[in-house]
Amino acid sequence: MSTTQSERLRALFEPLVDKAGLELEEVTLSASGRRRQLLVVVDSEEGVQLDAVAEISRSLSQALDASDVMGEAEYVLEVTSPGTDRPLTEPRHFRRNTGRLVKLALKERGELIARIMAVDETGLDLEVPGVKGRKPKPARADFAEIAKARVEVEFTRRDGAPEDAADDGDADFGSDSSSDTDSDIDETTEEA
Repeated sequence: MSTTQSERLRALFEPLVDKAGLELEEVTLSASGRRRQLLVVVDSEEGVQLDAVAEISRSLSQALDASDVMGEAEYVLEVTSPGTDRPLTEPRHFRRNTGRLVKLALKERGELIARIMAVDETGLDLEVPGVKGRKPKPARADFAEIAKARVEVEFTRRDGAPEDAADDGDADFGSDSSSDTDSDIDETTEEA
């Protein structure tokens, strides 16, 4: 996408995204066969709900239809929120992920996996998880020394619970009540 087109798209979208109480994170235009794909990434301090994505998508689509910024070529508009694999590059990205585990590539110290405990103007207060039963250790990383950062997806951690706590949701697994559900599914499947 040319710088001029990128600037025009941002100028068109930013007031609408701001009005919706969101932040415009990224605008990317790429070729997808004969069509072009316009990807717009929005975010907010509280995260982005599906209804907000649908609403801003309609708003951006109407603005694009009323302007000539995309020209005559066909395009597909996709509006989304950042995924977990999005690089953390701005202080606000780190603030939004306070309490989460992140993988940091530090310019001088190498790689570090730690939990964000607090974020201030200059960097992060971290907690490095303990290994083999050892207690976590505090650490600090300044924004200037962070080369790359991403959220580490955790499948076993529950908010407010120790990482090694068992999930109480499986207590009824294999009980008689699940066999009633299985028979209902079988009957429905046979009818179809």
